[in-house]
Amino acid sequence: QVQLVESGGGLVQAGGSLTLSCAASGRTFTRYHMGWFRQAPGKEREFVGFITWSGATTSYADSVKGRFTISRDNAKNTGYLQMNSLKPEDTAVYYCATTDRVGALRFWKEYDYWGQGTQVTVSS
Repeated sequence: QVQLVESGGGLVQAGGSLTLSCAASGRTFTRYHMGWFRQAPGKEREFVGFITWSGATTSYADSVKGRFTISRDNAKNTGYLQMNSLKPEDTAVYYCATTDRVGALRFWKEYDYWGQGTQVTVSS
């Protein structure tokens, strides 16, 4: 089992920045790839990006590419989602998730462990 706890959400004006954290406990964090997803009211859960277990590879959804950056500190068992140039359409509950599977890592069903989510609201 891996327990994940997100933090850092909040209300920000358009153009602003936020950094979300995802603290992991339980099984060895370094074994797991980490993904970030978001879900807006009335919409399906949407892929934001992922980072592989070593941090060597990241990938992002086109909607956030160039604005969001995912990183991790395995010594601290923590992953991060740095969000810049935020837009109102980025408003959603943001989730971190982990998996040790090999795959595309872009689909929520590939992930086994999930945090509780943190709300990000971007005002116009």
